[in-house]
Amino acid sequence: MAALQASSLLVSSSSSSSFSSGRSSKRTITASIQVPKPSKLGLGDPPSAAIAKKLVEELSTRNGYAFAEPLQMDAVQKDRVLEPRLSPIPSVETIVKLYAILEAVEDRVEMHDNIGEQRDNWNKLLLNSVNMMTLTASTTAAMAAAAPAPSLRVCSALLFTAATGMSLVMSKIQPSQLAEEQRKASRLFKQLRSEIQSMLALQSPTESDVEETMEKVLALDRAYPLPLLGAMIEKFPAKFEPAAWWPRVSNNRRQSRGRKTVKNREQNGWSKDLEVEMRAIIQVLKSKDKQDYLRLGNLALKLNKMLAISGPLLAGIATAGSAFGGSTATTVAAIAGAMAAIINSFEHGGQVGMVVEMYRNGAGFFELMEETIEATLEEQDYSKRENGEMFEMKVAMKLGQSLLELRDLARKSMASCIEGTDVDEFGSKLF
Repeated sequence: MAALQASSLLVSSSSSSSFSSGRSSKRTITASIQVPKPSKLGLGDPPSAAIAKKLVEELSTRNGYAFAEPLQMDAVQKDRVLEPRLSPIPSVETIVKLYAILEAVEDRVEMHDNIGEQRDNWNKLLLNSVNMMTLTASTTAAMAAAAPAPSLRVCSALLFTAATGMSLVMSKIQPSQLAEEQRKASRLFKQLRSEIQSMLALQSPTESDVEETMEKVLALDRAYPLPLLGAMIEKFPAKFEPAAWWPRVSNNRRQSRGRKTVKNREQNGWSKDLEVEMRAIIQVLKSKDKQDYLRLGNLALKLNKMLAISGPLLAGIATAGSAFGGSTATTVAAIAGAMAAIINSFEHGGQVGMVVEMYRNGAGFFELMEETIEATLEEQDYSKRENGEMFEMKVAMKLGQSLLELRDLARKSMASCIEGTDVDEFGSKLF
């Protein structure tokens, strides 16, 4: 078969050569193909593989196409195309552990969603119940003051007593604040779930990644507990402090995602100007955003304390007035009951506790941003940092700004430090 193909190719090439010589005497085209002689094939090699191997060897020794090595490519191109992976291949145990943590995170997302919805319902149902009982008791007390009747005073006293007890419970646990805690926890667990999924899809996780992920899960559990008794966050602390949902012990290991496959080219995207810019952004977040949230959070906490004390106190005064009897006492009870309903509606209907929690979480977000940037800048080995351009883009996106706006804010911050003035804008444009 090979001989027939060779003879046909020779005939066609000679005919084309004679045709072209007749057309032009200045241009001659000759073609010849040397077919390798058939050789003995090894018993273990397939015929196609042996023939291909012999053809490559013949092509490598042809005139005008000599290769020092078959299919050899340029060294730079070879390094660019066939560059080996810098990340180690993850072990099966590491992948299994991460999937187990991912399942636990999925379960926590579901739990916090369900409990958050439940506690939001608590706030609505308890508020409606307390207001209905308080207003009914006030109406009964007013009727008893107009037409004295022991039954009206007893009913009014019982309703005021129940309303006072339920108002005390609501002021203690702050259902609106509890619901906001669960909403925040659910969002953070969803964010952690996305990080784990990205790690499994794009990176090569190690045991240190597994340990850090577990620390993040446990830190979230401590920051936003599910039970009410014994583990509930203090709703009226002596000092307003930002929320902390990240592991404090692993600050020096933060931003480890994406480091394993980043090549160290030109300081990994970092420069002195970028480091100065990041330090200027830290100064703005500390002096403007965080301080503003701490100030507003303190005001909201003080208002919530005052309302949490005034509501049950007025309900208690109404209970005592309706129990003692007399036209004056029942009149005071009716007025105090009406005022208690107004205060309860403002406190729990306006969800002042939720506002306190929002300011607490906002201040915690800015504190986390500060610690993240500082931990990254303290790392002296540029290859262990996240890429500088990527880090700058992430900071800008988290603060709701473009890269140009972020750099302009950094210039204003540096100018204010030199001139001794305050920056006229905040670092974050999201909230």
